[in-house]
Amino acid sequence: MKIALIGATGNVGSHLLEEAQRRGHVITALARRVETIAPSERIRPIKADATDEVALARESRGHDAVINATKFIGADAARLIRAVKAAGVPRLLVVGGAGSLEVEPGIALVDTPEFPAEYKDEALAGRRFLEELRREQELNWTFLSPSAFLAPGEVTGTFQLGSDRLLINA
Repeated sequence: MKIALIGATGNVGSHLLEEAQRRGHVITALARRVETIAPSERIRPIKADATDEVALARESRGHDAVINATKFIGADAARLIRAVKAAGVPRLLVVGGAGSLEVEPGIALVDTPEFPAEYKDEALAGRRFLEELRREQELNWTFLSPSAFLAPGEVTGTFQLGSDRLLINA
């Protein structure tokens, strides 16, 4: 599979890049600072700004999927959607956050009093991004919400699938 990975040098993006390469995918690694990405026959680093719609469309052409692993503050979902559509890429995956997940019907994690203040602006921007995606009717998209806490650990290869509810258990 050919993947265009936006935010390939970030915390999540760098792990996605490593995993995609391990699985044998061909990746165009898009980032502002590509100096840390070693080019190979499977990885093509491209210096790009995630807010540059024209560059994103140009560099995404010919790929099977675009994965967005950038922060939501300063991001523009409509611009990204237009770029992916202009590139003719059939699939968009967006790495989101747990803040938009419900802890009770109609109550998102970000809206609870316990939600950490230092992550609130990013979580609210992520929710707005998701709301824009939900209005999109033509593009095949997925918003991936990881667990509430992302921390280094052992890759187990096991996971749980949920929907819009925050999964809480072992």
